[in-house]
Amino acid sequence: MPARNPARLFAITFGAQDPGRQADFWSAVLRRPVKPDDRGRQTLTVTTPGQPLIRFVHRPEPKMTPNRGHFDLTSESPTDQSETVARALSAGARHIDIGQGADADHTVLADAEDNEFCVIPAGNNFLAGTGTIGCFACDGTEEVGRFWSRALGWPLVWDQDEETAIQAPSGGTKISWGGGDVAPQTGYNRVHLDLAVANDADLADATAALKSLGATDWDGPVCDGAVGLADPDGTEFCLLVAP
Repeated sequence: MPARNPARLFAITFGAQDPGRQADFWSAVLRRPVKPDDRGRQTLTVTTPGQPLIRFVHRPEPKMTPNRGHFDLTSESPTDQSETVARALSAGARHIDIGQGADADHTVLADAEDNEFCVIPAGNNFLAGTGTIGCFACDGTEEVGRFWSRALGWPLVWDQDEETAIQAPSGGTKISWGGGDVAPQTGYNRVHLDLAVANDADLADATAALKSLGATDWDGPVCDGAVGLADPDGTEFCLLVAP
């Protein structure tokens, strides 16, 4: 029987060369306030239930390869989609081509430090009712989707053709994995999940529980004071004591 896992999803964290600039960018796009701390980290506070906390921590390396995860932002109407794109471009985003084709109805952008994200048109059934950040869409195998379902205690809400997705029982933002082969990771994955426990006493139990599900130690850079782990696809994540 797997060990008890007291961890929960705490945040989606961006490694940023300029955390303040990145926080200001995403604050403008998502219309959420910025809360800095005394260690130079920036947080976008949660203003709508079911939306993730977003953190920005300093990492000196420039972005070198595509991230394994990106935001899919929802739209309530064609006008809403256009306004989201306009806010992003005004804040410093740019259009990028990742092979979506000229007839794609979603808009693909890169943020102020070249992290990819999409603005999805209205009427997407998969993202219905999820909130502004409809999905944290990831490259990942079917196995890793099942790992995260067990790790977070979130049910699979999509499981078809090797694609998986999970969502908290209370609803809100989904996390999805595209299935198939995953390109080898080179360097630091600039957008990753942070899990948290309530106190230091729970840290060892949560680490053991996650390893019993298939997580491994991560030797690369992690958030300050956190345990560095990797999921079965080798994608890093942090386990920390919640501030």
